[in-house]
Order: sequence, then C-alpha cells, then structure tokens
Amino acid sequence: MKQSVSKKKNIVHFLLIFLICIITFVYLIPLFFIVHTSFKPWVHIRDYPPKILFKPTITSYIRIFTSRTPLPPGRAFSEEEVFNMKWYERLIYKDTNEEIVRKGDFPRRYLNSIIVVIGSTLTTIIIGTLAAYGFSRGKLKGKDDWLFFILTTRMLPPVVVVIPVFLMFRALNLTDTHIGLILLYTAFNVSFAVWVMKGFIDEIPIEYEEAAMVDGYTRFQVFRKIVVPQATTGIAATSVFCFIYAWNEYAFAFILSRKYAQTVPAWLPYQMGVLGYDWGAAAGGTFLFLLPAMIFTIILRKHLVRGITFGAIRK
Repeated sequence: MKQSVSKKKNIVHFLLIFLICIITFVYLIPLFFIVHTSFKPWVHIRDYPPKILFKPTITSYIRIFTSRTPLPPGRAFSEEEVFNMKWYERLIYKDTNEEIVRKGDFPRRYLNSIIVVIGSTLTTIIIGTLAAYGFSRGKLKGKDDWLFFILTTRMLPPVVVVIPVFLMFRALNLTDTHIGLILLYTAFNVSFAVWVMKGFIDEIPIEYEEAAMVDGYTRFQVFRKIVVPQATTGIAATSVFCFIYAWNEYAFAFILSRKYAQTVPAWLPYQMGVLGYDWGAAAGGTFLFLLPAMIFTIILRKHLVRGITFGAIRK
C-alpha cells in the first residue's frame, strides 16, 4: 500500500516538473526569438519563413550603437579604404552597405534609464520603509483609512492621469528631466512599497525595539540598527518590483521626455532608418535592455523567494 502511494506521488511529482518545463519553455520563446534575431545578418532578417540556421553576426548591436548613412548608388569603397576601416565599420559596410557617421543615441538613453531607475528605486525604498515603520509601530487615527488612501494611487492606470501629470510637470518645468521621472515613478511605487514593507515590519517582534530603547537607543537608532537589518529580505523583494516597474515603464517616459531624459522604452520603438525599420537593431537593443533587470533579479533571487513567502507560515 505504501509503495503504491509513493509511486503515485512520484508520478505526480514528475508530471508537475514536466508541466513546469513546458510552461518555462513557452515563456522563453520570445526571449529566444529576440536573441536569435539580434544575431541575424541584415539580408536574413526579413526572410519568410524565418531562417533558423545562419552565420551569426554582431552587426545589429553595432547598428544600435551608431548612426549610419547609406552610400549613394554606384558608390563603393576601394579595397584599400575597406582595409583601413575600423573592424566595426567594415562589418557594417559589408552587411548593409552603409557608412557610420557618428555615435548613436542608444548609450545616452540607456544611461538615462539607469539614472531614473536607480534614483526612483532608492527614493521609493527609503520613503516606503520609513512610512511603513510609522504605520506599523505608530498609533495613528484612521490608520486603515490612510493605508487605503495610499493604495488608491496604485489603482489608476498611468494612461488615465498622463495628461494632468504632463500639464503639472510643464508648469513646474519638470518635463524632459531626470528628477521629474524619478519623482513620478517614486509617487507610483511608494504605495506598493509601504504596503509590502508594513507586512514585513509587522512580523518583526517589537520586544527587540523595546529592549533597545530601555538601553538608551533613540527611535531612529532602533529603526536603523534593528528594524532595517531584520527587514532586509523585504527591502530586497520590494526593490526588485520597484526596479522592474520603473525600468519597463513606457507611457510616462514617452509623454514626459523627448530628448535629454528619454529612456530606452520610449526611444527604442521609433528607430526607423533609411533602410526601413531595423528589426535586428531593435532586437539587440531589447536584449541589452533586458540584461540589467535579469541581473538585478538574479542577484537578489534568494531574498526574492524568501520575501514572497515571508509571513506565510505564522507561529
């Protein structure tokens, strides 16, 4: 009887693993398609049916980092000119018959995304953790009402408030600025951070803080030396979600930034070249854009798993 039950459990366990593998494979298909397209030569990008096997090239990544112009009809570089070209100029010339004229805008847009995301994530975590500690430990009148009011800021989709926000930012001269996007993403993420961090701080025994205050610690010292270390898991988990939201956000970035502070999501879809839409460069830029979020999530994966299940089992 026990062997039969054990065998059934093994079969169920195998089926669950198989199902997870199938779901994972389906979710990874778009990523595979993006990476696959980013290494295609220009002549094969528009092939139908799509060509699976080809000689990979990095010209798509060179194109996303450069600005080019096609050579006039009948114009061709001599062998000596081709030999004297830099290696990436030679690859572009042979792949698309174009000449590199200057550095592209992608590095600047990438830096803008990093600045805005780091600034908004740090600001959100600081404000959200402090506010969550106040809600968790303080005796506030109408605490539940205030928490619900904070949560309502997360209920509206960005497209609903984008016009009023644009008019307000224009009056305050915050359009196309890093600080404007940082403040906006912080405002949208802080409600999420408060609710998540309050749950983590509620789980920290208050006796630790009371003992420290008896020993002469101030409230802020208690928060900094006891609460924050205990809530590291929650801070890491919250940081991941805030990072991903700000990193991927499109609507506000498109409306509120045009040149100086424009981020990658608002810039990448409009890379129309003289040869048509450059799907290879778009795929390469998309893959490079995915890397920071993937790396950040992998670094904090242990905290993220613990953070998701934190408080699920109570004493």
